[in-house]
Order: sequence, then C-alpha cells, then structure tokens
Amino acid sequence: MYEIISGGVTAAQGFSAGATRCGIKASSQKDDTAIIFSEIPCTAAAVYTKNRVKASPIQVTRDHLANQVAQAVIVNSGNANACAPDGMENAQREAAACAKLLNIPENDVIVCSTGVIGQRINIECIEENLHTITLTPDGSDAAANAIMTTDTVPKTIAVSFTAGGKTCHLGGICKGSGMIHPNMGTMLCFLTTDCAVDGDLLQAMLLRAVQKSFNRVSVDGDTSTNDTCCILANGMAGNDKIADASSADGQAFYEALEAVCITLARKIASDGEGASRLITCTVSGAPDEDTAEGLAKAVCKSSLVKAAMFGADANWGRILCAMGYSGEEFDPETVDVSFSSKAGAVAVCKAGRALDFDEEIAKKVLLEDEVLIDVTLHAGDASVTAWGCDLTYDYVKINGDYRT
Repeated sequence: MYEIISGGVTAAQGFSAGATRCGIKASSQKDDTAIIFSEIPCTAAAVYTKNRVKASPIQVTRDHLANQVAQAVIVNSGNANACAPDGMENAQREAAACAKLLNIPENDVIVCSTGVIGQRINIECIEENLHTITLTPDGSDAAANAIMTTDTVPKTIAVSFTAGGKTCHLGGICKGSGMIHPNMGTMLCFLTTDCAVDGDLLQAMLLRAVQKSFNRVSVDGDTSTNDTCCILANGMAGNDKIADASSADGQAFYEALEAVCITLARKIASDGEGASRLITCTVSGAPDEDTAEGLAKAVCKSSLVKAAMFGADANWGRILCAMGYSGEEFDPETVDVSFSSKAGAVAVCKAGRALDFDEEIAKKVLLEDEVLIDVTLHAGDASVTAWGCDLTYDYVKINGDYRT
C-alpha cells in the first residue's frame, strides 16, 4: 500500500533540486536548466527512446550509467542537442559543468535535454550561469517548471510506502506534451527514492513500469529523439536492500513505482499539445495482455478517433477501424463499445453492430474533461488501459511555428 504525499522529486530523503535561467533560448525568459542532486551516490537505472535517431545526451548518459551509479541529473529545456553540431562534446561539457558545481565525478551525472532538434546548444551560457542555481529540499516545483517546453502545466507526484519496516518515499517529475508516442513514452521523466534496491532489479522494475504506463500513451504518433526515464535510489530510508521482486518489500516498491509512472503518464496525455480532453481507452475480455495493449494503443493514437473526441462525436466506427488495422487478432463480431465520463455512460456498439442511442446524451458524455472508451472483446480475461488526448486546431498552431 502507498500513500500520495507532497514533495515531488525531492520527497525522498537526501534529495534536493533547483533551477535557473541560463539563456539557452533567447526568446524565453523562463528557467531553462534544472539539477536534481542526492547527498550520496545512488543506484540508478534508465530507459530510453527506441527512435534510431538518439540525442547526444542519451549516449553520454548510457555511458555514465554503465556501472548503475549516479548522484545527479542536469536537464535543460530550449534545445534538444539532437542531430546538432558538437552534440557529444556539448553533452559532455554540460555533465562536466554539473559535476564541477556539485564536486562529484562527471561519470555520476545524468544529462538530458529537450527542445528544438538540429541546432547547436549554447553550452557556454550553461557553463557561465549554472552557478546561479540554488538546490533545496523544496526545489521540485522549480525543476518541474524548468524542464517544460510546450507543456502547459508542471507534472509531479510523490508517494510513501513501507519496506523492511521503514517508511520509504518515491517521487518524480516529468515533461511531455508533443512528440508523444509509445516505445518509451516520449518525454523526460526523473524519479527518485530513498528505498534501497538492487541495481539489476531496479532496471527490470523500471522497464516493467514504463511498459505499463508511458508506453501506453499516445498524443500524436511521433516518437522523440530524447526520451529518457531514469530513477535514482539512494537507500537513505534505511531498509535492507530489495533484491527479490516477489518479496513483500519488492511488491510494495513496485506498486509505488507503477502508481507514480501511471499518474505521470496520465498527466502527459491530459496535457497533450492543444488538447481539450483526456482519452482513456480500456480493452477488456482479451485473450492476452499483448492483444489488449495493441488494440487500446491503436485506438488512442488514431487521428480520426482523436478528431471525433474533439468534436464530441460518438463516431464509434472509427474505434473499430483503428482496432482493425492494429495488427492484432480479434473477432469484430463480438466487440462491444461504450463511452463514459462524469456525465454518465452510453453504449454505442454491441457484437460489432450499431445500437440505438441518444446523440444528445452521448454528446454530454463526450464533452467532459476525461472520456473513457470501453471496448469488450468477449474472448478472454486480459485487460489493458491506454491513454491519449483529442486532436485540436491548436495542435497544428503549436507545431506550425515551434522552431521559431
């Protein structure tokens, strides 16, 4: 069992964070560089984008995490340092600037970037201004705001749980609004915990949690070059190191980790670029989880489904259409579909055929901030939920002039 608490990425013992404006993007006046720091070295794990084009910070971070140890994260917004001149050198310089400030080994620094692709990052301004950052145990919100690009709200969550008789904490922040598509959640996410966890187990659990959360989100079908989700565990809660996923402590830790990741994934989907509502699609009655996941993700990423949700149009045929090209095996003649929200519920399809329903009631259901699409296959016991958002005019406006 876990309990939701405040504190975000600094809720765990021994962690501090902060942000400052280095001036990476001249047109922006917001803080653009954040640091997350642990008093002591941490066991660390990370998952990255599956895009074949990977930003230089990912390559540097992979090298630094080869020993599963890290003590700090530096992350900048305003420039992705992807496909950019001097990319590797500048990613290394960013890590070195952080290490120098904190007086820790450069190899213990995770470095991440987000923003415009293909432009040289102004590494000089980071090196010159990083010393103005103030790290505090209350710095989570400052860091969450600094990593935002087209996000409209910061995204943060923290929980407490018990392991080995000790109260442990796990929290995180993330950014993500556009270029969001499964195969690593397409965002930046930073998780911290004071729970002691074995390195190999931490990596396995992070991958599992990402698969069940961030990898089930789709805003626009674009997978970014910079996606990184990392977790730092410093063990300062004092529990015996967790090395068995099936133990009571292992289950408690994973439950907390998955809950944090799902909460952040929902926040990303809800804040999709230009979005006016969150779409939650649950496919149940499937023969296995893979089939259910493939179908739910196909519905959430469909541009036609997204457009229908924007217009509050109960066009359920687009849902079956998306399922049909998903590549998953299912019998269309057994599919039921319904919509629900705070305004009520309406069944629109039974056994693959239209049901008579009140269009006005359906519209009220679909006008709420979160709309649930419930699909039942009647072919097994597996169930999976995925998340997306509607497709609005503002999405095009935001991305039509993103670079400038």
